[in-house]
Amino acid sequence: MTLALSALMFGALATPSHAQKKYDPGASDTEIKVGNIMPYSGPASSYASIGKSEAAYFRMLNDQGGINGRKINFISYDDAYSPPKTVEQARKLVESDEVLLLFNPLGTATNSAIQKYMNIKKVPHLFVSSGASKWADPKHFPWTMGWSPSYHNEGRIWAAWILKNHPDARIGVLFQNDDMGKDYFSGVREGLADKADKMITVQASFETSSPTVDSQIVQIRTANPDVFLNIASPKFAAQAIKKVAELNWKPVQMLVNVSQSVGSVIKPAGFDNAQGVISAAYMKDPTDPQWKDDPTIKEWLAFMDKYYPDGDKNDIYTLYGFGIARTLAHILERCGDTLTRENVMKQATSLDYEVGIFLPGTRVKTSPTDYSPLQQLQMMRFKGERWELFGPVLSSE
Repeated sequence: MTLALSALMFGALATPSHAQKKYDPGASDTEIKVGNIMPYSGPASSYASIGKSEAAYFRMLNDQGGINGRKINFISYDDAYSPPKTVEQARKLVESDEVLLLFNPLGTATNSAIQKYMNIKKVPHLFVSSGASKWADPKHFPWTMGWSPSYHNEGRIWAAWILKNHPDARIGVLFQNDDMGKDYFSGVREGLADKADKMITVQASFETSSPTVDSQIVQIRTANPDVFLNIASPKFAAQAIKKVAELNWKPVQMLVNVSQSVGSVIKPAGFDNAQGVISAAYMKDPTDPQWKDDPTIKEWLAFMDKYYPDGDKNDIYTLYGFGIARTLAHILERCGDTLTRENVMKQATSLDYEVGIFLPGTRVKTSPTDYSPLQQLQMMRFKGERWELFGPVLSSE
């Protein structure tokens, strides 16, 4: 009788403790499976360093014991920046690998191809590496969340700067013919308002399957605008800067934030060719000496030396990968032993977190109705071999 009572009492005590652990596919007592899709090949392969730095970060975490005692199994596939391939890889990660979540897949068109699928499957489609506005739509896509400041709002900030500093400018626009390019361009037009049609005198689009944008730059140059908006991913942005210089054309050049990397864009374009180019920043530039004593930059440099020694420290995307992986680790740590897809989204939509890689005063903030983690930018100009910030930090809210 006593033995039976003891067993009953032990069962009652053990059950609540056991119930504290709750797992969805991709999580267990020993590991957390995190899926990722990156363009390791193709026209956007310069972004590959993001995936490589994320993989390195999770290796570092695993060496330190993982997250709450669980190792991160980071499964990253190449989609060559091709939407049909993205669909294939997403299905593989969800249905075959059974990952807990899809983390930081890159590209606007590529993620557009899988957004509905991820939401039907109710798998977190978290921190999409794209600033398209569509990632901040919790009403229709509650399982998808972006990361970068909105392309549309960056375009509006550009327009405000042009109107203040070059109110009578003739504007020429090169834009990538996809959701990314169109989002930026619509923001510029909205910011210029009723002056848009008068000020934008020439525009030329290109496909990411194109080998170069040389012909588009020649077309824009022929109209001789005063301001040139370079709305392109890294490979094509570098080509455009180089071609502008070859044509001995001297417009005010504005470059999208997603193509600001010194290592991946400016260096290939040529430092001399990029002098005076204007962009907008939300991250600390690792090439800027003002951050040499910054604690996070020091931590990142030590991380690069040990876990990603082949990585380019002039490539801001390696710092980007470090910061976004750190944010995911923060979310998973907060999940505790409730490693369900629902709880991942619950933690991701209640962030107030200073990552350390962003400009001072910038925090990652989200809520169940606000899926835009980052909303602040500061203008900057390329001088010498680095970017120089100027003006106030601007909110895109």
